[in-house]
Amino acid sequence: MKIWQKSKLKYVARFAYGDTLPPDRESSGEVPVYGSNGPYAVHSISNTAAPALVIGRKGSYGKVNWSSTACFASDTTFYVDETVTQHELRWIYWLLQTLRLDEGSDEAAVPGLNRESAYEMTVSVPSIPEQRAIADYLDRETGRLDALVGAKERWLDLLAEKRRALITQAVTRGLNPNAPLRDSGIPWLGQIPKHWETERARWLFRERDERSETGDEELLTVSHLTGVTPRSEKDVNMFEAETTEGYKICHKNDLVINTLWAWMGAMGVSPVHGIVSPAYNVYSPCGRFDPRYVDALVRIPDFAKEATRYSKGVWSSRLRLYPEGLYEIMMPVPPLSEQQAIVAHIERETGRLDALRSAAERTIALLRERRAALISEAVCGRIDMVRMDEIV
Repeated sequence: MKIWQKSKLKYVARFAYGDTLPPDRESSGEVPVYGSNGPYAVHSISNTAAPALVIGRKGSYGKVNWSSTACFASDTTFYVDETVTQHELRWIYWLLQTLRLDEGSDEAAVPGLNRESAYEMTVSVPSIPEQRAIADYLDRETGRLDALVGAKERWLDLLAEKRRALITQAVTRGLNPNAPLRDSGIPWLGQIPKHWETERARWLFRERDERSETGDEELLTVSHLTGVTPRSEKDVNMFEAETTEGYKICHKNDLVINTLWAWMGAMGVSPVHGIVSPAYNVYSPCGRFDPRYVDALVRIPDFAKEATRYSKGVWSSRLRLYPEGLYEIMMPVPPLSEQQAIVAHIERETGRLDALRSAAERTIALLRERRAALISEAVCGRIDMVRMDEIV
């Protein structure tokens, strides 16, 4: 490791306070306005030089943003530009990312970055030429890693789209591409295999309104991402009632709809017995459905759009799908044996796609770990910049 001068951060750069954005600002300006999360508006004047670092002070505190142009740093941020430091700005950008400024705060009421605490951090300071070499190296190498991550993320998007298309095709068209089709007469469904039936949901489901006397059953949640799952399996901070006594009982294979978020697709078939919020609606399916087919059907985007059409409410974000709305939806009813074949096909093919997704996610995690390690190694002097330049 190189022997560099040790210094407090306050002697390397001063964190200048951002300003309050005027309410009568010119929204047609070309100067980017930065908050803790990055640019979010425009203004006609700047309060930094170019380039500048903008560091989150409130909200996403500790997050470091880079602006290649003069910008307006808002009052939820600090900024660093050439007027408050004599060091290489790009090196400071990489340095700050190793200091974990987003971890912890002594401002309990409104969590944020304490400037004085940050100033007391000890950092290693190379010469200006070395700072420039480090910055150039990290710009180049992290750019390569970021490009790889971006490619993998685009691949994940394609896998997700293929997964959605595969399920939609299977539950609305079946598995035989040569099967004769007919117009279902249902706009959201379109053409379906000629031998399939269609039925209004009121004849396929019956509302269940049983209540728990103790609230001791497994508590279930319903989301547009995971369908119906035990709350114990969810790693989220959610509001928790003092008691779940009086919650609705949900039997295994019941259809559960999150009434408040049905327009987003928050519904699905429960794989277990449990209880759900009284604000949800629970439906017992008739014997004409394989529950797994129902779960796949109601969670496709087209079904969520149809549910939205029958929801009640003034604002789109306040729509509610009540039983009378669900009962109006027309649904496809393939032969039971065909439903079972469709489910088996979906499970097999999505299993393959999910394996590819998991592999891509692991690669992304490794690339991000490598990126963080690379920044730390370079900023701490564990990489010979002269040697690296020769290799490049």
